[in-house]
Amino acid sequence: MPDTKEGREEQARHETKRQQRRDIDQARERGDEAEPPDERPLTCHRRGCNEPATFVVIERYQEETGHGAVTAEAYLCRAHTDEESPTNLDGVYDDYVFLVEPLPEPET
Repeated sequence: MPDTKEGREEQARHETKRQQRRDIDQARERGDEAEPPDERPLTCHRRGCNEPATFVVIERYQEETGHGAVTAEAYLCRAHTDEESPTNLDGVYDDYVFLVEPLPEPET
């Protein structure tokens, strides 16, 4: 194939088609894989606590550097959730969030 504009464009089209075929083949191979396991921690985040996590505590606040909002999540057992309170009140802004939400019961 001569080194012309048309030749380079045709080579690029062929490479694009080859890449698309590779992507499709890889996706088909991955289609046989099992879904990844649930990434949610099963135990309380507090150090030394091995109780099952039953709540997620979410706090969204303004970062100290002023570069945007930060969202912090902690998966906690019932006892440690009772002790939890907002910790970043100096970063409160219009969209500040402090939530305590129960986790769904594990399926048996």
